[in-house]
Amino acid sequence: MAKKITFEFRQLLFDVVALSVSFFLVVWITPLNAVDPFTKYSYIYLPYSIAWIIVAMLHGRYKRRLKDQSYGKAMGVAFNTTLITLAIGAFIMYRHFPNYSILLIVAIAVTVFLFLAIIQSIYFALRYASDPEMNVKPVKKRMPKSVIKPASRITDEGYESRKKAMLAWMGEKAFEWLDGQIDIHSSNTNIFATTELFNFEQITPYKFDTIVNIRSLNNIRGINRMFSTINEKLPDNGLIVGVFKDKSVKKHQILSKYPWGINWIIYTFYYILKRVIPKLFLTKRLYYDITNGKRRVLSKTEVFGRLYYCGFEIVAEKKIEHYTYFVARRKQEPPMYKKRRYGPLIALNRVGKNGRVFKFYKLRTMYPYSEFLQQYIYDTCGVQEGGKFNHDIRVSTLGKFARRCWLDELPMLINWFKGDMKLVGVRPLSNQYFNLYCIELQELRIKFKPGLMPPFYADMPKTLDEIQASEMKYLKACEKNGVFITDFKYFWMILFNIIFRRKRSK
Repeated sequence: MAKKITFEFRQLLFDVVALSVSFFLVVWITPLNAVDPFTKYSYIYLPYSIAWIIVAMLHGRYKRRLKDQSYGKAMGVAFNTTLITLAIGAFIMYRHFPNYSILLIVAIAVTVFLFLAIIQSIYFALRYASDPEMNVKPVKKRMPKSVIKPASRITDEGYESRKKAMLAWMGEKAFEWLDGQIDIHSSNTNIFATTELFNFEQITPYKFDTIVNIRSLNNIRGINRMFSTINEKLPDNGLIVGVFKDKSVKKHQILSKYPWGINWIIYTFYYILKRVIPKLFLTKRLYYDITNGKRRVLSKTEVFGRLYYCGFEIVAEKKIEHYTYFVARRKQEPPMYKKRRYGPLIALNRVGKNGRVFKFYKLRTMYPYSEFLQQYIYDTCGVQEGGKFNHDIRVSTLGKFARRCWLDELPMLINWFKGDMKLVGVRPLSNQYFNLYCIELQELRIKFKPGLMPPFYADMPKTLDEIQASEMKYLKACEKNGVFITDFKYFWMILFNIIFRRKRSK
């Protein structure tokens, strides 16, 4: 049976709108000598638009729905189509229409691409938004495994050889610390100095209970694959030892080396080169192909989060001479899907009116893999007043700024426009947190829509009991006085506390 060929007319219509809007916008803004520029350039715009659609069709843009494509594929097709049609259009105009401005066609082409890039980026940001609070699906547990052969003590010459090899990659302090954390004299300890996954794939399963790699993770491409491969080779409770340079080290070095002002300019370029370009779809693959993943920028949060995601738990860590060394214990099997996708937004499952669960959007303010470090942060940092973590290293620098200025809350406007939330109301909760509330408050909560501006900012409660009392007070007022009057009153109370009393959620 022949495969049914589909054609996405909605995507075609979207491209026609993008081309038309771009044409009218550019011609309207650009100063032209023609008496009626819209009429004059429509003779160029029409065949250009037809050519654009034909080239896009040849690229397969209308064969699949946008939601069935990847972001890179959709943007790549739009970029290639724009580039090809621009080249064709500019050549034809140069040869046959000398009285027409080539720069106008260039402006139209760039505007079309930017229009598509913005709309598609917003669409895929919403589509890729994931819930960091959701746990990874449990993997099938293997049978208990122990080392094949009990450990024996290597000779003094063997120990000195290992020490010499390790000191070639680290300082004396780092070696002494590692020597106190693992048994370097053991025959079941294997020392590597490699960036190639192949070397770990060749290890005999369960032969070693400790695997050490003294090459920096900053120079390894495929960190999750490496962690997962080592996990599969280790017996139960086996150890992995690694090292990396945290991103804060390079930042401190740049800011302290150059005069104030110049240092921030240099760091900005460094940030764009090392943090922005590797994440853009047009430059990501090229960046890693050129650098082969060398000298990549890593945060402590990301490295430790990857370890927990791949089935390990941190048992020891130490920052020595710009490098962070860690010892992690194998806790469980690695996930089947070793690569995770992170977009600029997160979509949290929240309980709304009538108990309906909806997607609640926020700007991502934490580093990748932060969701796997909640217990680690709790154990190492503890909590402050209000129940939040002290010195939460999971929050990025931009994330702290976004939270301070409430920029991370802006995507909630999507929920407002969709009708999931109203302006003033209790914050939407996850099922887990919702179930911590008393039954009476749960029943009250689902009678009303949650809101963007919670009564929290009117009362500023500190404990869970005080938060529940604050919400109960607000919801009872909604029942007694009506939603409109209550929300109007709370709106001005919240605004006054935020603007004049500088109230913030810690």
